[in-house]
Amino acid sequence: MTWLRFLLCIFFCDCIESSCRLTSSELTPDMSLDGNIIIGVVVPVHVDKIFPKVNYKERPGPAICKSFRLDNYQRVQAVHFAVEEINKDPNFLPNVTLGFQIFDSCVVLQRAVSGILQLLSGYGRPLPNYRCNQETRLAAVIGHSVSTYSILLAHILGLYRYPQISHYSTSSLLSNRVQFRSFFRTVPSDSFQSQGLAQLVLHFGWTWIGLVALDNDYGQQGIQIVKRDIIKAGACVAFTETIISSQQDRNAPHIARVVKDSTATAVVIFSTDIDLSFVLDEMMRQNVTGKVWIASEAWSTSSSLSVNKYSRLLLGTIGFALHSGSMPGFGDFLNRINLSMVVGNQWIKIFWEQLFGCKFPDQMSPKVISNSSIKECTGRESLENFRNSYNDVASLRVPYNIYTAVHVVAKSLHDLGKCRKGDGPFLNGSCADIENFKPWQLLHYMKKLSLNRSDGRQLFFDENGDPPAVYDIVNWQLSPEGKLQQVTVGSYDTRMTSGNVFTINTSNVHWGTGDLGVPVSVCSPSCPPGSRKAARKGQPSCCFQCISCSDREIGNQTDSLQCTKCPWDMWPNPTRDHCVPKTQEFLSHEDPLGITLTATGISSSLVPVAIFGLFIRYRTTPIVRANNYSLSCLLLVSLSLCFLCSLVFIGYPQYEICFLRQVTFGVVFALCVSCLLAKTIMVVIAFKATRPGSQLRKWTRPHVSYLVVISCILIQLFLCIMWLTFSPPFLEVKSESNSGVLVIQCNEGSPLAFWSMLGYLGLLASISFIVAFFARRLPDSFNEAKFITFSMLAFLSVWLSYIPASLSSRGKYMVAMEIFAIQSSTWSLVICMFLPKCYIIVFRPDMNSREKLIAKQKNQRN
Repeated sequence: MTWLRFLLCIFFCDCIESSCRLTSSELTPDMSLDGNIIIGVVVPVHVDKIFPKVNYKERPGPAICKSFRLDNYQRVQAVHFAVEEINKDPNFLPNVTLGFQIFDSCVVLQRAVSGILQLLSGYGRPLPNYRCNQETRLAAVIGHSVSTYSILLAHILGLYRYPQISHYSTSSLLSNRVQFRSFFRTVPSDSFQSQGLAQLVLHFGWTWIGLVALDNDYGQQGIQIVKRDIIKAGACVAFTETIISSQQDRNAPHIARVVKDSTATAVVIFSTDIDLSFVLDEMMRQNVTGKVWIASEAWSTSSSLSVNKYSRLLLGTIGFALHSGSMPGFGDFLNRINLSMVVGNQWIKIFWEQLFGCKFPDQMSPKVISNSSIKECTGRESLENFRNSYNDVASLRVPYNIYTAVHVVAKSLHDLGKCRKGDGPFLNGSCADIENFKPWQLLHYMKKLSLNRSDGRQLFFDENGDPPAVYDIVNWQLSPEGKLQQVTVGSYDTRMTSGNVFTINTSNVHWGTGDLGVPVSVCSPSCPPGSRKAARKGQPSCCFQCISCSDREIGNQTDSLQCTKCPWDMWPNPTRDHCVPKTQEFLSHEDPLGITLTATGISSSLVPVAIFGLFIRYRTTPIVRANNYSLSCLLLVSLSLCFLCSLVFIGYPQYEICFLRQVTFGVVFALCVSCLLAKTIMVVIAFKATRPGSQLRKWTRPHVSYLVVISCILIQLFLCIMWLTFSPPFLEVKSESNSGVLVIQCNEGSPLAFWSMLGYLGLLASISFIVAFFARRLPDSFNEAKFITFSMLAFLSVWLSYIPASLSSRGKYMVAMEIFAIQSSTWSLVICMFLPKCYIIVFRPDMNSREKLIAKQKNQRN
C-alpha cells in the first residue's frame, strides 16, 4: 500500500509536469535536520522582500528576501537547540529521533502557504491531499509569528488535524475553537494583553488616550479591546489611527501630525517593530516630543528600535512583554555556530557576513571587490567577542517561547509513546503507534498536555488552546552606558488566584517626558473638591468644565459629578469640600455687645439701689416724705429689677430662660409702671381731698396706692399665666438660608400674647401719662405729676421706637434692641423721677425743708 501511494504521487507529479498550466515553483527547506519524526517550522528570518515585476508573459518569479534579522535567526537556533537537547536525552522519546524543516516566509503570505504545503506533501512541490514522503512523519507545525499568517495556515492545517503551535501569534481570533480546531500557542491571547494594557493606562490615571494600530488582525483586534475597556472604565479616546502596511510610508506623515497636534500624552501602539519604525522616523522628522508610548508585546522589547536613533523619542516607553525564561546552555550553543556546520549553512553565511561586516569571496561582485572598505570573511572570526541581539540570552522571550513549542510537541509525542494497550484514550482502549500515528491522535495528547518549563512554571492549554497569560511590564530606560534597555518593573499574571493579577512598582519607572512624577494625560484637569464636572457640548465625557458648588452644597471628592447639600445645621467651609457646623448666633456673654449690655445692666441696677439707700438715710426729710415714701421705695426696687431683668436676655437661650424671661420683664415693668400710676392717682386724690367737705380724704390712705399696684400686677400676671398655659415661649434654632449662621433664639410662642403683655404696659403708661399731664399744675407741697409726665413720655417714646426696630432686626440684634429698650426706658424713669430729688438732697439741702416747701406751695397758689 505504501508503494502504491508513492507511485501515485510520482504519477500525479508527472501529470502535472506534462500538463499545460502554471505550476508552483519548488520550495525547499531553508534549514533542516533529519529525523524519524519531523517538526515543521514556518517563521520569518528575513523581514522584508522585493517582488519581481510582472509582465504577464512568463511565470512570476518568487519574492526576493531581504533584511536578515539576527534576533529572528536566534529563534531558529532555539529550535535547533531544543531538538538537539531532546535527542540527547535517553529517557525522552527512546528510539525516536526528532528532526525539523524550517521555511523562511520573509513575511510573504505566499511563501508561508507554500512552506506548509511542502511540509504536508513531503515532496519537492506542494501536492494537496497527498503525502509522498513516507519515510518520516510530520508531527506538528510551529508558526507563524504573524497572526494573520497563522490564521490562514490554521485553516489549512485544521483540515488535516495537524497540530499547529505558534510562538508569537497573539490575535484573539485564534482562540475560536470552532474555526481553528488544532491551533495552540505558547504566548497569551491578545485579549489578555489588551485588558492588561487598559489596566496599565488606567493605573496611571490617564483618561485621554491616543490609539495607533497596525491594519492587520493583530493590531485591529488588540486595539479594539483596549478601546472597549478604557471606555468602559470611564476614560476617553483622543484619536484612533491605523498604520497601513500596504502603503510605502505606512501612513506615517498623517499619524505623526495627529499625534503631535493631540493633547493626549499617552499613546497606545499595537504594531510590529518593522512597521512602527516608519512612523517613528516620521515623528523624528516632525519633532514629536512629550509623549508616553504604551507598547504592545510585538515591539516592547524590539532590538531594532532600542537604538540610539530613537532614544530621545522612546525613552520612558512602558508596555507589556512576553514573560522571559532561561535556556541553560543556549548561550554556548549560539557561540558554537561556525561555517563548517551543515545544518543551515546557507543562513550561517548570511549571518556571518552581517555580524562581522564582511563578504565571502564567492558572494563578492566586481563592484564589491573594488570597494576597499568591504573586508573579506575568513571564517576564523570569533563570536565570543560580540554582544548583540543574537547572543544576548539575558532575557529570552520569543526564543524561549519557540523553544517551549518544540518541547510541547516532544512531550506530546512522549505521552503518546508511553500509552499501554488497553489503557489508551482511543476506541476500545487502543493506543497510537508512535511510528505510524495520525495527526488527530497527537492532537489529543496535546490538548491534555502538562509541561513543566525550565523557569518552574507549568504550561497547559485551556479549551481554546491558550496558555496561562503571563506578561512582564517593561520600561525603556537608559543604561549606564547611555543605551536603551528594557527594565522589568511589574507583571501581569492571570494565574494569581488572589485577584491581584496586575502589579507594578511605579517608583522604578523612568519617564522620558521630563516629569518628576507620573505624566498627566487628560483632556481636562481634574475638578478639585468643592466643584463638580459639567459636560462640554459635543465633546467626550473626559472633556468637561469645573463649576463651583452653590452656597449650600459641597463636593468632597475630586471629579464629583454632582454637589451634595449640607444638612440644615451645617454649612460649606470656604473651599466647599466638606460641611462644618454653622456658627451659632445668640447674644452671649463673650460677645462684645453682650459684655457691654451686661455691664450696663449690672451697673445701672446699682443706681436705684444707691438712691434707695439715700432715701432711707433722708427718709425723715420733707422731700422724701412728701411723695409717698413707701411707693418711692417700691418704685426704686422695681427699677433695679428692671435693669437686672435685662440680664435674662443675655446668654444661651435655654428652655427655662425662654419660658420665663418675657414674663419676668412684663411683671417687673408692670410693677414699675403701676407704682407710677399709683403715685399719679394719689397726687390727684390728695389735691381733691384738701378741699372743704371732700369725700376723698379717706382715699388718701397708703393702702389705696397698694391696692392700685396690686390690681395692675394681677392683671399682668393673669395675661402671662394665660400665655404660658396655652402658647408658651420655646427655644428655637433657626437656620438662615443663605448664611452659615444658626440663630438660637426664643420663640415667643404666641405673638398676640407678647404684644398683649407689652400693650398692657403701654396702656398703664398711657393712663399714667394722661393723668399726670392734667395734674402737673396742681398745687402741692411737691407735685410729682410733671416728673411722671416726662418719665412716661420718655418711656412711651422708647417702646414706640422699639416696635419698628424689632420688626426689622433678626437674631441677637433683635434681643439687643429689647435690652436696649428695657435699659433706656428704665433710665428715663430713674432720671425723670429721682434725679431732681437727689439733686436737692445732695446738693441743695437748704431746699429740703418744710418752710421752703410751704413757701413754694403758696407761690404756686398765688
